Amino acid sequence: MNLEPSVVAIRDGRVGRLLLNRPKALNALTLEMVRLIDRALAEWRDDPSVHAVLIEGAGNRAFCAGGDIRAVRNAALAGDAEAVEEFFAAEYALNRTIAEYPKPYVALIDGICMGGGIGVSVHGRYRVATESAEFAMPETGIGFFPDIGASYFLPRLPGKLGFYLGLTGARLLGADAVHAGLATHFVPHERLSALAAAMAEDGVAVIAAFAEKLPPFSLAPHRACIDRCFGAESVVAILAALAAEETEFARQALTAMRRASPASLLWSFEILRRGVHSELAQCLKTELALSRHVSRHPDFAEGVRAMVVDKDRNPRWSAASVEEVDPAAIAAMFA
Repeated sequence: MNLEPSVVAIRDGRVGRLLLNRPKALNALTLEMVRLIDRALAEWRDDPSVHAVLIEGAGNRAFCAGGDIRAVRNAALAGDAEAVEEFFAAEYALNRTIAEYPKPYVALIDGICMGGGIGVSVHGRYRVATESAEFAMPETGIGFFPDIGASYFLPRLPGKLGFYLGLTGARLLGADAVHAGLATHFVPHERLSALAAAMAEDGVAVIAAFAEKLPPFSLAPHRACIDRCFGAESVVAILAALAAEETEFARQALTAMRRASPASLLWSFEILRRGVHSELAQCLKTELALSRHVSRHPDFAEGVRAMVVDKDRNPRWSAASVEEVDPAAIAAMFA
């Protein structure tokens, strides 16, 4: 029996430190973890001795691989809509709490950072990424959608990068995540512990001294293609634009989208489109409403089965192509 707490919250000098402590599960967020983080943030909010909050992940593989989507699937399959709602409502409320937190909130991101992991980092003031950090929003590949406020922050990345990342599930390594705007500073893995110790001693001002100059953005040569293709007005148009490019980069993006759930591509595109002109609170409200529909959709159960449970990587989606998905059914999810 594991008696280790899933989140370790301690005071360390000038900072409150949060350690996501499920390394064997890649620190995937459970409802308990969400509540423990929220409780610590509430405790430290008005504590004058806590100048900032620092969050990091245990182990060497992940900051946080996302929400515990296997548990959500199990609840959905059991018809326990209340448990599904409870998880997403608590997670999205935490995302907003972090975004509105009055003290500096610093995420030290080393290893995998996906989905819910981005949710407990990107809304904070400082996001420090190492060369081992790996960011992604892979939800279309499991029949879900970019959530945790992604419908707010993805459309606000430079150009159409957010639509590209959200629809393809493409991964960005640490320095590229800074270029894209998901992270704010690039610090080598070997200096991360020293940075945490320095913050405990002297506060967040030390981050700048640890940050290193960024290498070139690996997506820079493809920015025009991304903006051109992912600026199209529909998923069908994006697919057609990518097919017309006839470059290896476009082929890879097209392949990624064709592997994703066709229905998921449509509702994900729609929620990102709506997020362009919405504030974070409204985006989270829309995401929660959409999660109620999507968690009951057969593509969600099948996508999590194929990618997380059985890991055969061979999901059998409810529609073979985007063109076969009923537009009215997608529109009804946003009614």
